Amino acid sequence: MDWALEVVVLPVSDIDRSIAFYRDQVGFDLDHDTTNEHMHVVQLTPRGSGCSIVFGDLPSQREMAPGSMKALQLCVADAAAAWSELLSRGVEASELQSFADQDGGTFFGFGDPDGNTWAVQELKVRGEKPLIPFEARGRFGA
Repeated sequence: MDWALEVVVLPVSDIDRSIAFYRDQVGFDLDHDTTNEHMHVVQLTPRGSGCSIVFGDLPSQREMAPGSMKALQLCVADAAAAWSELLSRGVEASELQSFADQDGGTFFGFGDPDGNTWAVQELKVRGEKPLIPFEARGRFGA
């Protein structure tokens, strides 16, 4: 049986501020922003990923304290390019660090306005062999 992790609930204190951060600064695709009299729920997906983040004001989404999610991990084909892109968009990020010479040994990190933190790992193989083929991207019309 295949098991696919497709959604991670991210605890945030301000939904609109988090949309602006993840969509406009980090560059995630906004899959949906649903508001009605009962809820406000948002889903964003990093380009090339099969897993999305979701945040909102449903009771289950408010069980964790904003900023309590630590060390979520993203993978990119070129860490230096990703790092430069985030910095150019106003995201504060740590310096690039190489822990090993082999592919997968270079990292940097950043945090969102609430203090949720992310590690970004360079896997050059993702440039040659992405997990989600280009033609299969855009699940929500992005």
